[in-house]
Amino acid sequence: MIDRTSERAALRRLLGEGAPRLALLTGRRRVGKTYLLTHAFSREEAFLFTASRTTGEINRRQLLVDLARWSGEEVVVEDYPTWRSVFRLLLDLRAPDPLVVVLDEFQYLADSSSGLATVASELNAVWEARRAPRPFVLVLAGSATGTMEGLATGGAPLYGRFDWQCRLAPFGYWHAAEMAPFEDLRARAMAYGIFGGTPRYLALLDASAPLADNVVRLMLDPGGAVRLLVESALDQEEGLGDVFKYQAVLRAIAGGCTQRNEIAQRAGLASDQGLRDRLRRLIDLGYVEERGNVEAPSNAAVRYGIADPAFRFHQRFVEPAASLLARSTPEQVYAAAVAPHLDAYMGREFERIAVEAYDRRTATEGLPLVRAWGRFEGRDRERRSLEIDLVARLVSGAVMTGAVKWEREPIGARVHYDHLAMLRRAADAGQRWAHEALAPGAQLLYVSAAGATDRFHEAVAESGHAALVWSLADLYAP
Repeated sequence: MIDRTSERAALRRLLGEGAPRLALLTGRRRVGKTYLLTHAFSREEAFLFTASRTTGEINRRQLLVDLARWSGEEVVVEDYPTWRSVFRLLLDLRAPDPLVVVLDEFQYLADSSSGLATVASELNAVWEARRAPRPFVLVLAGSATGTMEGLATGGAPLYGRFDWQCRLAPFGYWHAAEMAPFEDLRARAMAYGIFGGTPRYLALLDASAPLADNVVRLMLDPGGAVRLLVESALDQEEGLGDVFKYQAVLRAIAGGCTQRNEIAQRAGLASDQGLRDRLRRLIDLGYVEERGNVEAPSNAAVRYGIADPAFRFHQRFVEPAASLLARSTPEQVYAAAVAPHLDAYMGREFERIAVEAYDRRTATEGLPLVRAWGRFEGRDRERRSLEIDLVARLVSGAVMTGAVKWEREPIGARVHYDHLAMLRRAADAGQRWAHEALAPGAQLLYVSAAGATDRFHEAVAESGHAALVWSLADLYAP
């Protein structure tokens, strides 16, 4: 098991507490919820039922059939005509011995949101009337994150009942590399930038083959497994409706439209509450993220970006090349339309990896804690473009800034000088944080894929700044 040890320990701890415990596990599809649950408990101590996208009645009957098969006991379906009677059966099962019951894709136990509230109310009634304490854990799990997490909100029947709640996230760059351990570190980083951290996608990679072969086979080929999963992901999300409009929003954002009005124009949609709701839903699902300049005023325009790397790669390279892929081989398309642009694409992806690396190394190396990460894009007093890769407000109140370079050669002193010049121009343009970043001893963070030259280190030392300088080898060091 990779990067799920704390969640597994928490679930095991619930069972060891010797009393009935209710848990809620949510997360996007393919993120590994079922894998976690089947590896947290043995088959002997846990009954796991996965509901299907059909009627609640069919799911109720199938649950009883599966329960009889798992327990070896006779269960007459007609004896349990309501969800309340089913839940009572589950809570009394094997008493007083330890037991775990997992109801996966719980949202399918009803045919609508109001129906699910009724099912949850039936569960609450049984839970409130439960018998004497026993080691018992009931886990409700599901990929309809908004619907499932709504079970725990104020006013919901199960509000205040959950003893543990978790939204399972995709892997970060470090644990993604455990699933796709390419020998070349550059390939490891690129695999994360292309396929992201969704375990199901990463499990399909063959780290013994060149990364390019994996991209061709899984992402570009019309039958590529990851391509098909990405293209069908929104169709499988609950309650979206008009999925083509969500697809249009993603395509517009991936095409460089970062503000709501731009997205609306590119997607052919009205810039109204409907678009706001779609953006919020995509953010809740983890497909889109809000991006803003560091310490921007509250009335500053919100910018949007594609949050999931696999979706970002698909929208950047695969979707625009759909016609070309229908006429040419995936290998030809990769050579002509993907490979020449991968380094530019990885520039922003590497910034994400740099941030993850800093947060990961904070505990082991005693690095200053970051309160909020950001970057800065704007103009100086002469209307010249300004772009600073990393701007972080530390818990101490100080500011840390830096540059991230996806270079194939070690960076030289010019990168440091250019960064300081950018900070001065930002300070002159009225950015208070830039003044703080120029103070003597202010922390700098430079992350370069190929490392840095001796002259770079000398230039940093001469400037009097405290600097961390990391290469790919540092990011992937044990």
